[in-house]
Amino acid sequence: MSVVPHILVVDDHKEIRESVKRFLEKSGMQATCAKDAREADERLSTGHFDLLVLDVMMPGESGLSLCRRLSIERDLPILMLTALGEETDRIVGLETGADDYLAKPFNPRELLARIKAILRRSRQMEKHAGDFAGKRIRFGHLVFDVDKHVLVDEANNEIRLTSSDFKLLIILLKRARLVLSREQLLEFTAGRSAGPLDRTIDNQISRLRRKIEVDVLRPKIIKTVRNEGYCLAVNIEVLE
Repeated sequence: MSVVPHILVVDDHKEIRESVKRFLEKSGMQATCAKDAREADERLSTGHFDLLVLDVMMPGESGLSLCRRLSIERDLPILMLTALGEETDRIVGLETGADDYLAKPFNPRELLARIKAILRRSRQMEKHAGDFAGKRIRFGHLVFDVDKHVLVDEANNEIRLTSSDFKLLIILLKRARLVLSREQLLEFTAGRSAGPLDRTIDNQISRLRRKIEVDVLRPKIIKTVRNEGYCLAVNIEVLE
């Protein structure tokens, strides 16, 4: 990560992206703007960024589509901006690889707090992953190549993880057989507390299960512990 975090702000409303840029720069960060997915691709091809602030509703390629594509192409934390009350956009955004979301209109201080939390957790994930650096981890029917962010199943098929998938899996692997509450998982992965109706972790668990479980309706690797949270319910083996 850069000494001064570099944030790419993608929003088709000029006033919003320029005001966010000014606020982030006043807060000690570097910020670059793009008005749509095409410009975002251009910026990403020529510069290094530590985080992407991405609006859902844009002309041309939507923010959700760009989020899904970038989650596959690169390891870049993404904060989605959604319309107030559009819960579906938030859920889909998390399912396509976003690390967190914030509803418009938003307080700039809240945006800054969310960005700092994601960056802080990204640094911690790098540290945690460092314990497994150069290793492969066997659990259930899968082998996890930590450096490549890739899972390999028994048929030798590769399953690529998004940035948020990777963070969540690392947390679960580090605490295999322990029950972790939704609040703990959200704090570990996003650096914030859960609201009363916050389904962020449930959505992320569901997405990860679709990649690692043989039967998502009867999960054997990530189990739900009623009224408590989730648990990686298999042993792990660190391979050389």
